[in-house]
Amino acid sequence: MNTKKGFTLLELLIVIGILAILSTTIVLVINPAELLKKARDSQRISDLNTVKTAIAYYVTEESSPSIGSLSTAQTYSDVSSVNCGGTNPSATTTQSVDGTGWIPISFKDMPGGSPIASLPTDPNKSVDSTGVYYYVYLVGSDTNYTFKLVANMESDYYKNDGSGDVESTDGGVNVNLYEVGTDMDIAITVGTNCYNGETAS
Repeated sequence: MNTKKGFTLLELLIVIGILAILSTTIVLVINPAELLKKARDSQRISDLNTVKTAIAYYVTEESSPSIGSLSTAQTYSDVSSVNCGGTNPSATTTQSVDGTGWIPISFKDMPGGSPIASLPTDPNKSVDSTGVYYYVYLVGSDTNYTFKLVANMESDYYKNDGSGDVESTDGGVNVNLYEVGTDMDIAITVGTNCYNGETAS
């Protein structure tokens, strides 16, 4: 006499229910959306520090460096129409390092070539209701070669009051934005065309 062995319907339902509970718990504990935001914030921090180092290297290596125009009061950004510190948004958003990119510095003319292959752009670039994430470059003094780079953090971890808060601890003028550079006192006019929704400090 042959008897067939297998799972009963009740046993299968119990196993499926346990798996559903476990997978829901894992998603709630790990929070993959927050992990992605945190990874993008890490990229933002790395990008801005890399550019800061490249600009500092450019200023020390070039006999007559040109880091951008203060007289035209421009806000340089990797997205168009951003105005965080002046009256003229930058005309280009390209990643070129030949002086025509969104940061108007000709890195390629440096002895030994450019220290960066291309200008970085925000990993989740947006200027709409989903968030205001882009990079900004401001010139403090085109004769003393002072500047500031700005980004908006996306994760709860890196934002103001987060466990890894970099926005309020960076020494900049706005506690809700991440700022690096050689002049942390350069004003950032937060408003409709500059990190809309992020309050000024």
